[in-house]
Amino acid sequence: MDATAPHRLRIAITGAVQGVGFRPFVYRLAREAGLSGSVCNNGAGVLIEAEGGASALAHFLDRLAAEAPANAVVTDRQVVPLQTCLTQDFTVTPSAADGPCSAVVMADLATCSDCLRELRDPDDRRHRYPFITCVACGPRYSVISALPYDRARTTLNRFPLCPACAAEYADPGSRRFHAESICCPACGPQLALWSVDGSVLATREGALAGAVAALRAGRIVAVKGLGGFQLLVDARNDAAVVALRARKRRPRKPLALMAADPDMAIGLAEVSAAERVALTSAAAPIVLLAPRPEAAQVLAPAVAPGAPCLGIMLPTTPLHHLLMRALGFPVVATSGNHAGAPILADEHAALRALSGVGDLFLVHDRPILRAVDDSVVRVIAGEVTVLRRARGYSPLPLAWAPVGAPILALGGQQKNAIATGFAGRIFLGPHGGDLEVVAARDAFVRAAESLPALHRLQPARVACDRHPDYAATRHAETLGLPVVRVPHHLAHALSGIVDLGIDGPVLAVAWDGTGYGNDGTIWGGEFLAIAPPRYRRAAHLLPFRLPGGEAATREPRRAALGVLHALHSAAALEMAGLPPVAAFTQAERRVLATMLTRGVAAPLASSAGRLFDAVAALLDLCQSVGFEGEAASAVEAAAGAEAALLPTPTVSGDRPMLVDWRPTLAALLAARAAGVPVAALAAGFHVALAEAIVAVARATEARQVLLTGGCFQNARLTALAVAGLRDARIAPFCHRQVPPNDGGLAVGQIAFAARPLIEENA
Repeated sequence: MDATAPHRLRIAITGAVQGVGFRPFVYRLAREAGLSGSVCNNGAGVLIEAEGGASALAHFLDRLAAEAPANAVVTDRQVVPLQTCLTQDFTVTPSAADGPCSAVVMADLATCSDCLRELRDPDDRRHRYPFITCVACGPRYSVISALPYDRARTTLNRFPLCPACAAEYADPGSRRFHAESICCPACGPQLALWSVDGSVLATREGALAGAVAALRAGRIVAVKGLGGFQLLVDARNDAAVVALRARKRRPRKPLALMAADPDMAIGLAEVSAAERVALTSAAAPIVLLAPRPEAAQVLAPAVAPGAPCLGIMLPTTPLHHLLMRALGFPVVATSGNHAGAPILADEHAALRALSGVGDLFLVHDRPILRAVDDSVVRVIAGEVTVLRRARGYSPLPLAWAPVGAPILALGGQQKNAIATGFAGRIFLGPHGGDLEVVAARDAFVRAAESLPALHRLQPARVACDRHPDYAATRHAETLGLPVVRVPHHLAHALSGIVDLGIDGPVLAVAWDGTGYGNDGTIWGGEFLAIAPPRYRRAAHLLPFRLPGGEAATREPRRAALGVLHALHSAAALEMAGLPPVAAFTQAERRVLATMLTRGVAAPLASSAGRLFDAVAALLDLCQSVGFEGEAASAVEAAAGAEAALLPTPTVSGDRPMLVDWRPTLAALLAARAAGVPVAALAAGFHVALAEAIVAVARATEARQVLLTGGCFQNARLTALAVAGLRDARIAPFCHRQVPPNDGGLAVGQIAFAARPLIEENA
């Protein structure tokens, strides 16, 4: 082949390549290589036609792979030779927007270092402009109305470019060349400070100064951020934090913090190398960190009472950078909503809903089309695990080859998140809240329509949980599509398999609070042996009764009574010296004893989460909860460095095996009566459960074990299980990009709908 003779190639690139500066990157490479042709966004990703000599084209292809923009993720590249056209220039052409669209919507990105430098430069025309952005940062998913990603299909389309911005947009030498979110003080969005009645108190710099003054004075400011509203208050001011809790109706759940920079975060918490990478990433999530002792001297006691971690994030937008730089102290930055409801994104809706919460509203006029809450991550067993997938992560796709025809999955009742799957990929939408709340259900219905519509798809099937009373399940039945009902704990397991790309047979340890079991009972301590196309319940925790059923999820003391009944039968409720027993009146104990003895309104549950609740109550750490997972979190927080020696739960029987925790709990009670410290007992309980996981893995001859379900948000339990499995020469797997909790169920539901598994008979 003549290295100088012209050749023409069509290069189709798919992946996260829209909204990351990929077209400007291609344009510059092509011009440097002396190529002619064009580049555009289309419904699948980026399409390039490049013409030039063979050696120049080969070098161009090499650079495409080696020098892609930092936030780009290329999943496939197809190169096809074409007839030469003898074109003279290389151009960025209008996007092609016809037909189904499989292009990846880029997640919203935190402010990049270049924009931050301009923000702080008095000589830059965007100095102190709260909406500075470029091809590498800023709003993406939250402002897009349709694909492909172009300014005309975002909420920035209402802000015509000024001559200076238009010149940058058209200049190949500018880092804002084809930056769709480009704007400046002359042509872009602006700030305003509102009172609770909607009166405009100040605009632009005055609005920012007013918000800073209010926060310094201990007032609560509702701030419209990247994906919705946050409620900010001085994290050092206990009275202000207590007032926020009361107004938001969030009595005990830990509140997230925002630090001005990594140094401020390090002053409050222990930050490992992996945690620092997560904190400073373009996703800028809330990172759960172990608090330093010095944090108690800085932070208000009401910020995270009794929690094992502080949730800390860094500024996510230029507006947050300006606020935090002016304040110089950490602030509480919690979602702008009432407890359990979805985050609010529209300033007028926020004014109505939060007028009794916020004292002032710092708003702007850039519309948010898709509300996106802050993501939450934790480093577990040495790796970053996403616990709440939202801003910065959603809706980036996961590869799952069996997915063909479009599938909509509706997730679960708690931590709801919706997903779509088609053409070998699964797109998990952002966290949407708990569907017991009317506002969350309304947002859920809208999300079920908008996520497929973004890709111009009509789902062929809808997947949901098997639980007949979940709001998502009931909604699935109204859509007029074939419904695939997926076992709850199998969905957990499959979500992990998709997340990690696990091949071959795997033992999935699916532990959570409660889930609808395949036999109609409450499951939650499951060991599922999965070997496609089959799976079976290989083992489970010994079931115990939960007096009051649903009430037991709010009162760990009830779970403790169920455990005591399993240990001591009728004598359990005479053990008045135990805290969970003493927490009830004598009359209440008589009623509860009848419920337990007769099995009336006291369903059996194999739940690991409820077992944690019972231990929390028996150790007098938590008798009732103010938020989901509080009791289990209290047990993790109480665990000390030294672990009491407790017997491992026994494993017996077959198909399924029974994991009997009674020896462990009996020994824990005896040790407590003997005065063994609570810290040692909480630690010993974690060790015993991890040993049980290893014991079942050995008994089933598993070579691969996946830890899935909400219980594996517990870093201590997960790390102990991972270490034990490795010692046993068994490969452990833990969630990374898909939450192990119910926020990942929709991924597993799509995996099952695309490739159903058959349950083996017991």
